[in-house]
Parts: sequence; structure tokens; C-alpha cells
Amino acid sequence: MRVHIARVKIKDYLCGGHSNVKDVEEMISLRQNFHSFKKSLLTAALAVVAINLAAQNATNSPYSQYGYGAMADQANGASVGMSGLSQGWREGNTVNFGNPASYAALDSLTFIFDAGVSGICTNFTEAGRKLNAYNSSFDYVIGAFRAFRRVGLAFGVMPYSNIGYSYSSETTIGTDVYTGNTETTTTNTYSGDGGIHQVFLGIGVDIIKTGRTNVSVGVNGSYVWGDYTKSVINSYSDVYVNTLSKYYLAEVNSYKVDAALQWSQQITKNDRVTLGATYTFGHDMKSDPYCRIVSYNSQTGVADTTDYHANRDLMMPTTIAAGFVWNHANRWRVGLDWKYEMWSKIDYPVYEVVDDVPYYTMQSGQFKDRHKFIVGGEYCHNERGRKWADRIRYRLGATYSTPYLKINGSDGPKEYGVSAGIGLPILNTYNNRSVLNVSASWTRIEAPGMITENTFRINLGLTFNERWFAKWQVE
Repeated sequence: MRVHIARVKIKDYLCGGHSNVKDVEEMISLRQNFHSFKKSLLTAALAVVAINLAAQNATNSPYSQYGYGAMADQANGASVGMSGLSQGWREGNTVNFGNPASYAALDSLTFIFDAGVSGICTNFTEAGRKLNAYNSSFDYVIGAFRAFRRVGLAFGVMPYSNIGYSYSSETTIGTDVYTGNTETTTTNTYSGDGGIHQVFLGIGVDIIKTGRTNVSVGVNGSYVWGDYTKSVINSYSDVYVNTLSKYYLAEVNSYKVDAALQWSQQITKNDRVTLGATYTFGHDMKSDPYCRIVSYNSQTGVADTTDYHANRDLMMPTTIAAGFVWNHANRWRVGLDWKYEMWSKIDYPVYEVVDDVPYYTMQSGQFKDRHKFIVGGEYCHNERGRKWADRIRYRLGATYSTPYLKINGSDGPKEYGVSAGIGLPILNTYNNRSVLNVSASWTRIEAPGMITENTFRINLGLTFNERWFAKWQVE
């Protein structure tokens, strides 16, 4: 696409009642300064959001106590309504960070800034008992623009996983055989918080570009950081019994690399198919998982603390994703994704006591490979139409995931859900490209004999898309 040039002829400008060339220069300078101010403002906002993301807790799920926690969907406002469809998605007006090769298709005239928030309600069911929990989260913030011919850049911050839970159980461990009165009860309190986050910089490049074929490659490089604290506190009603507390802690400072490919082919005059794939490199993450045991003697008031460090770091799993999107006349876009996460090759630290000797070691068999399937699509009657209603985008999606957790030797919960969304165009005198994305989704997580979770999420995302790179030329 050619770069738009707004030409201002000095003689015409003066004939229009303006005094001199200096006025023209000042006008151009003000415009450029305004764009620079907006860029600086968005950069500052990105930094603030990154800090907030690191501090927030977006889940109440008891399942987040296992492994790395509840894995984040990593979908922006547009793709949330399609359950996260991404591998074959290739549009110039959205930032598809699920496949960085798509950055090469970004519109050369605009800067895109996208941010999203969610309100979450989860219903927990176990043995006939029900409980509701509510959360809110700042999901992501990303920006993107065309840097050079055939080269697009993107950057942003988003969660990788979330940990947040708190519950307790009570057990009677002693009863007077003569009176039947309870002597001692123990209360186990389980709690945890934290998570892993990522800030990324990505690039997408067209390596083949003809009238009917586009082949692009891309890569996202991410800094991954975070920490978590998981605790199990055993307290007793008998003041003469010691209290034992276990704390599982880790801090992550590492990286994540996603390499991607997209092949887009014009099949007929109105039909284009885009195939996409992404590969995430597995590796050891810089971390130091350890277990802290605190034994408190209520008679002496002395607490004894011992730390047990795992013998290896936590690991990032190797991940492969592939999919396609069929585009018909720029009205219908329908696609399918498959994602394969190789968790079975990942070890995880486990605390155990063997022959009265405590150990905290990395062990295999804690996870299993995870498969995720997504089907979704979008309909827009006329994305460049003059009528506001013609430019509304309607989205649907569905997803199914196998578990990556193993809990007490059994498979963890599987996950499935549906979503729907709508993209409302924002039209005014200076901007006709921005979109307010509103999505709703329902997700069910369940496993035999375990807690069932039904989660309802409302997502609001604003895709700010403005013509920033129109050049001014004075003749």
C-alpha cells in the first residue's frame, strides 16, 4: 500500500488568507509534536499497565494450586469473541499476537493500540455444594505499526499464567472414647497467589508477496517474569500440638521465543485461505523453586524454619500450533486452530518424606500433554461501508482442551466453552477505524470426582486505530 501524502502548496495556502510560509511550518510542527506526544503517552500507559498486570490476581480456582496455575488464553478483544482463533488470522486492522507472522499485514498508514479488561464470575460445585466468586482483570495491552516496507512490529504485555485460591478443610484426629467429646481437630488452610507474566516485542516480514500469494515469517521475543507462593498450614485446636506450615515458593526471570509462519493464497476472486503455524521453544527457566517448612511449638513459642531447594529450574514447555482461516469477500472469516503443549516432558518439584528424611526434588509424571482445539469466525457486511450498521462485526467461537495437570495420579480437569462477540465501529470526524470489542464467554472445567467450575466472562477491548503515518509535503 502506498504511503498517503497530504500536499500543501504554499501559494494556494497563502491565497487562502494565510499570512506566510512560517504559519505552514508551525502547523506541520504542531501536528508532528501532537503525534509524538500521543506516542509518549501510550508508552507511559504501557509501562503502568505492565506494573498492574504483575500485581493482579485474575483467578479463584483451586486448580491453580497445581503446576504453573491457570494458563491464560492470551487473546485480544477481537479474538476473544472467536474463542482465541489466531493461527490463520491475517488482517491489517488488528494485532494478532498469537501468530507474529501476521504483523507483516499491518496497515502502513496506522498505529494500532489495543487494550482489554474483563469481569469474571465463577461458580464452583462439589458434592452438591455451590459457591460463587468474582474477579476482574486487565487482560492485555499491545501496540503495533508498519516499520518498513513488508515489515511490521508489535509490542505489549499480558499474563502467561495466574495463581489465586484460598480454602480450608477440618478433620477430627482425636475423640474421648468414654465421653465421645472431640479432643483435637486439625484445620488445613490452603492458599496461594502470584503468576507468570510476559512482555514481548515481535516482528513480521513478508518474504513472498505477489498478486495472489503472501508468505510471511515472524517471531515474538518475550521477557517472562513472576513469582508465586503456595502454602499449606496445619493448625490444631489442642494448644499442646505443634503447628506445621509448608510454603512452596519460586521466582521466574526468563525468556520465551515464538517463531511463526503464514501462507495466504487467493483461491478465487472472492476467496482467500491463510494457513498459519507457530512454534514455541521449550527450555529451562531461570528460577529457584524451594519449599519452606515452619514448625511452631506452642509451649516454647519457638518456630523452626528449614528451606529445601529443588535440584533444577522450572521449565517452559515446547508448544506447536497450527490452523487456517477462510476469507470470503471480506465478509465471512471462518477458521480452525489446534495447539499442542508438550507438558509431559516437564518435571515439577515435589515435597516428600522418605525414611524420615525430607526431600524437595524435580519429578516427572506431574503433567501430561495438552491439546486445544478452537473453531471460530466473524461476519461483517461491509467493513468500509458508509452505514454504521454495515461495519459491525459479529463473532462466534468454541473451544475444547484436554488437561495438562495430573492430580493425585489422576488426570486433571478438561475444559470446554463457547463465546460470542461484537465489534462496534467508532466513527467521528477524525477517526473511522477504531473498534470497541465486546465479548461474552462461558467455560466449563470438570473432572470426575473433583470440583466443577463454570466461568462467565465479559470482555471489553478497545482497538485504537488511527492514521498516524500520513506524511506532509510542502511544495
